Amino acid sequence: MRAIIQRVTRATVTVGEEQISSVGRGLCILLGISAEDTQKDADYIVRKILNLRLFEDENGRAWSKSVMERDFEVLCVSQFTLQCILKGNKPDFHSAMPAELAQPFYNSILESMRSAYKPEHIKDGKFGAYMQVHIQNDGPVTIELTSPTGHTDPRQLSKQEKQQQRKEKTRSKGPSESSREKGTQRYRQDPNASSGAEGDVSSERET
Repeated sequence: MRAIIQRVTRATVTVGEEQISSVGRGLCILLGISAEDTQKDADYIVRKILNLRLFEDENGRAWSKSVMERDFEVLCVSQFTLQCILKGNKPDFHSAMPAELAQPFYNSILESMRSAYKPEHIKDGKFGAYMQVHIQNDGPVTIELTSPTGHTDPRQLSKQEKQQQRKEKTRSKGPSESSREKGTQRYRQDPNASSGAEGDVSSERET
């Protein structure tokens, strides 16, 4: 699960000609749900959104208070394009959770935020609609957040798997086998190195 968290002085959502949601000072969240996300991912994202210290305290000290501690608002907007994987220059969204599954999952995330905070302070857009989102970023301050158990780019995952396989293969070889393999590699690189050294020793003995 990926979230773009922006500290705002104001944010609104418009569908067609109608403004359907707005917040004053607080956070605007763009949320992308992966096909592999679980409740653990949702719990992590909700906890971070509500507890990140992105605001100053009463004395003006920066990065001291969370949105809840300052009694500010949160506007959350579902955005499947955050799960984009580029294929050349073309975006591919197959990693995003299908809409029929994502909508109830997204609604449950909103309910978790409302349960943990003041329900009237949690606003959202319109799932699946074509929206105009107006964000007045404060700072600017923007945090990109990915849940630890969230989806990884398949290409990166493939690299990680190959690296892990190489490590396991190396560990599975005994020390002697690994040494023999290194010796063989050295011999292949310079088959005369050993015989040359022995010849020198023989020469010294004969002298």
